[in-house]
Amino acid sequence: MSDDSAISPAPVIEAYCVKCRIKREIQHAQFVFNVRGQPVTRGACPVCGTTLFRLGDTAGHAGLTRPAPVKIEKPAQPAAAAPAGPTSAPAGLPADASAYCVKCKTRRPLGEAQAVFTARGVRAVRGACPVCGTTLFRMGEAPGHLGLVKPTPAQLKAAAHSKAIAEHQAVQAKTRAGKKAAAAQAAKSAKTGAGKKAAAAQAAKSAKTGAHGKPDNSRQPGATTRTRLVIVESPAKAKTVERILGRNYRVRASVGHVRDLLRSQLSVDTDHDFRPTYRVPNEKKDLVRQIKAEAAQAAQVFLATDPDREGEAIAWHLMEAAAIDPAATQRVIFHEITPDAVRAAFDHPRAVDMDLVNAQQTRRILDRLVGYKISPLLWDRVRSRTSAGRVQSVAVRLVVEREREIQAFVAEEYWSIEAELAQKLVVGKRAPKERPSFRARLVRIRGEEADLANEADTLGIVAALEQSSYQVSKVKLGERRRKPAPPFTTSTLQQEASRRLAFTARQTMANAQILYEGVELGNAGQIGHAGDAGNAGNAGNAGNAGNVGNIGLITYMRTDSTNVAEVAQNQARDFIRQRYGAEFVPETPPQYKTRAKGAQEAHEAIRPTSVLYTPDLVRPYLKRELFRLYELIWQRFVASQMEPAVMDTVSVDIEAGPAAGDRPYLLRATGVRVRFAGFLVVYEETRDEDALADGDERWLPALQEDEWLDLLRLLPEQHFTQPPPRYTEATLVRTLEENGIGRPSTYAPTISTIQQRGYVERREKRLFPTELGFVVNDLLVKHFSDIIDVGFTAQMEEHLDRIADGEEAWVTVLRRFWEPFVHSLAQAEAGMEQVHVDSEPTGELCEKCGHALVFKHGRFGKFIACSNFPTCRNTKPILVKVGVACPECSGELVERKTRRNRLFYGCVNYPKCNFSSWTRPLPTPCPQCGGLLTVATKTTAKCIRCGAVTPIGEGGANEHGQ
Repeated sequence: MSDDSAISPAPVIEAYCVKCRIKREIQHAQFVFNVRGQPVTRGACPVCGTTLFRLGDTAGHAGLTRPAPVKIEKPAQPAAAAPAGPTSAPAGLPADASAYCVKCKTRRPLGEAQAVFTARGVRAVRGACPVCGTTLFRMGEAPGHLGLVKPTPAQLKAAAHSKAIAEHQAVQAKTRAGKKAAAAQAAKSAKTGAGKKAAAAQAAKSAKTGAHGKPDNSRQPGATTRTRLVIVESPAKAKTVERILGRNYRVRASVGHVRDLLRSQLSVDTDHDFRPTYRVPNEKKDLVRQIKAEAAQAAQVFLATDPDREGEAIAWHLMEAAAIDPAATQRVIFHEITPDAVRAAFDHPRAVDMDLVNAQQTRRILDRLVGYKISPLLWDRVRSRTSAGRVQSVAVRLVVEREREIQAFVAEEYWSIEAELAQKLVVGKRAPKERPSFRARLVRIRGEEADLANEADTLGIVAALEQSSYQVSKVKLGERRRKPAPPFTTSTLQQEASRRLAFTARQTMANAQILYEGVELGNAGQIGHAGDAGNAGNAGNAGNAGNVGNIGLITYMRTDSTNVAEVAQNQARDFIRQRYGAEFVPETPPQYKTRAKGAQEAHEAIRPTSVLYTPDLVRPYLKRELFRLYELIWQRFVASQMEPAVMDTVSVDIEAGPAAGDRPYLLRATGVRVRFAGFLVVYEETRDEDALADGDERWLPALQEDEWLDLLRLLPEQHFTQPPPRYTEATLVRTLEENGIGRPSTYAPTISTIQQRGYVERREKRLFPTELGFVVNDLLVKHFSDIIDVGFTAQMEEHLDRIADGEEAWVTVLRRFWEPFVHSLAQAEAGMEQVHVDSEPTGELCEKCGHALVFKHGRFGKFIACSNFPTCRNTKPILVKVGVACPECSGELVERKTRRNRLFYGCVNYPKCNFSSWTRPLPTPCPQCGGLLTVATKTTAKCIRCGAVTPIGEGGANEHGQ
């Protein structure tokens, strides 16, 4: 404690008031210690009366006895099995301990408080509202936990299993009792001789439905009953799942989210534990009413949304929005849409996991708080339609900071020297026309690393090397094993698809979604699972021996795990053994560990649902983009289950200098050759765009130590150091993953958003920040440096993970974020400067008023407008010209898009000219009739006038980027 505090009997203590949004002096200060023994000053705001709270030692604590902090000791071994429910003891809470009562809609003291452990083993306190009797629950440690034995994970699992069995047995007992009662009543009615037929019908009906009119799920197949309702997200997924489950299931698609925060307001009550306000959008109200009606009539409702946090949240919102009875609702998850996986999931349903829902809800609320609080500031201080986001702004910061590194970079000159060498000719033997040679690189000069900084130094060494003799001093032979890359995760799939296929992240995920939800394979669909061990004849429903309909071709595509199911590994090993040979199958199945920071490892890697769906088999049923992506996933997975490649390596050191005496120059040559191809027969990962190229990997001639060599020529070369490369979508995804920013489901939307908002542009596959991106980033970093920060964003992801695991309360996480954020927001509102961003000119003049045309950004992206706005409101879209004249009016042909974002080609003079083409026009006219050629296939073009097919490149035809 400082000297000032020691001599001040009544220090002024301040704390931040969340209501006044400023620091206030704590009135009626009380000096206490919390349950952990930390000194605390508690009081009230003198202006608004809000409770103020400040941690820290003060002079007022000097005469108080500091209590020992409460610790809960973990026993070395639990003494007994966990009880059926959480263990409990009197909580021993402070007198003012309270929790939020959902019925009274206010905080109430915890009555009859008991310290307990939740079903996940998390410490909590349970009590009752003293007004209405509602059960209150408060997460966190209490003195009453002292001495309680925390159940082990195995004990918790056993208790949950026992509870589920007991509930199931209770339902079965009620059903059997209902059947017996119905049968007895029917027999009694039959004895009277009146209404025997009606009694028999009623008995049959009662026997099927049970005591309470609910269906008996243990009926034999073929018996009539009320349809079970299954709800998924997309129509394509609904079609595939319904085909698998059969006629007794009705599958409906929610078409994404059915409920969200209101768009017109913050919709988060920050004064009452961040309670969100949800609303069903107008476009979804009819759908929700239909689902509600069908759910009311269904015997059972299954929520089969995607197996991630967002899917769990969609399932919960469906229950809430459609008022579906939780007692009749179960959650099913599957990571691949195949008959075996779907049926297994429906054999093991569970309840909606509220921890996963709360984690997703917390993410949504965090994003809303950041976006709706900071974006209005940017609208006011920069320009309209600018926005900020918790993750997107960090991505923009990465791109901007990389651009500034490039701008500040100063290139430095350096040189390298290579010598082309050959073995000496045998005396008397005729020299070949092309003498075998190899190259060696200068690596050391007089024992020091070769550092050639300029041309003058380099030419001096070249002159000395030209007069030198060359002798092999060392030959080292070795072996290198090159392991296959692991199967794809979301981020590695996006990276490889960008490098190999030139797909954007959004394009990759859109095509992967189609492959996951199901594709019509015709008769080929029977093959994929017919070869599975123990699954012969299980490929489809009875009676569908021909076309089995849609089949999911890949597992769930939003994952950070490299795990692979044992069944899939065994099938892949059998396939590799039969296709490539036993020597390509490793002794034990390979196991991979993800490199992603904070990876969940909750799902499987992205893989084909069956390796028997080979690319050649499915190619006739897939569009080109789908096929290319599926082939990539199939090859990567099969290669990941194969033996490593074995390489022979050779390294040769060569000394150069006088023939006799010390030789000051050391050159080195290396060579590599494949001894056993292993996984390389199937797939080799594409080199990253920014990776340094390997040296010459050709094999070297058989050289011996002390062997003399001939110098054929010297190759000095000038180089310059290179700045760090600009991000591509692939490398930005990798950076986000490595830093733990976002999750698999957020990478593609984040990269798309920062481009749509005009902060970043994609040119030649590289990401460039715009002037607007620089301005907005600088303002956010200046005023919200703690939030628009890589470390903070990654730490928040860890908190979300702990919420999902039930280890942290979501309201607590939000409260810890909100209090300092409000303080930063108040400072930004007072101190953020006004910044003007000039619009970029197009170089053209407005045809209506003669002023310059400029590029603008709106709700739907970039467009062209008149700089004389609002006097002149002339606007037009940005048209990409293809360099071909319209065959009907000679105007320019340009790229256009339909409402569904499909690309086509049309005339710039539309609507006066209606010419359009789905295929790309080519500048070269048809050699037969002079008509317009358009791309037909990868190698051919077709004339739209005479129909003649011409090879691309022949007669000057050129595809231009296709």
